[in-house]
Amino acid sequence: MKVEPYLFFNGCCEEALDFYVKALGAEITFLMRMKESPEPMELPPGAEDKVMHANLRVGDSSLMMSDGMCAAPTTFSGFSLSLAAATPEQAAAWFAALGEGGKVEMPLQKTFWARSFGMLNDRFGVSWMVICE
Repeated sequence: MKVEPYLFFNGCCEEALDFYVKALGAEITFLMRMKESPEPMELPPGAEDKVMHANLRVGDSSLMMSDGMCAAPTTFSGFSLSLAAATPEQAAAWFAALGEGGKVEMPLQKTFWARSFGMLNDRFGVSWMVICE
């Protein structure tokens, strides 16, 4: 069994995909736009090129992403995505990249449980915990 997050960006999914590819070295393994749907859909004007569904490979994990119906502001709450780095240097690189345009909640630092640990919200409001045990 696998549990994979599905994130809805309500209009800025393509920007988020590009950001995570650059920040994390992720890979887009699937992308379908609204206009490519095999079933006709009623869409808001201008939504034809928005992302209906995308898969993003981040290391050994996947995130599923979409623009949803582009109807409401994006809000993410009640969860964090956790990245496990092999080295403190890798943790620092990911933390810096994800933090660009975002907000640090807990600076990356040595803790009693990890060589490096920090928490932030990226520019899209997604909460991340970066750890190097």
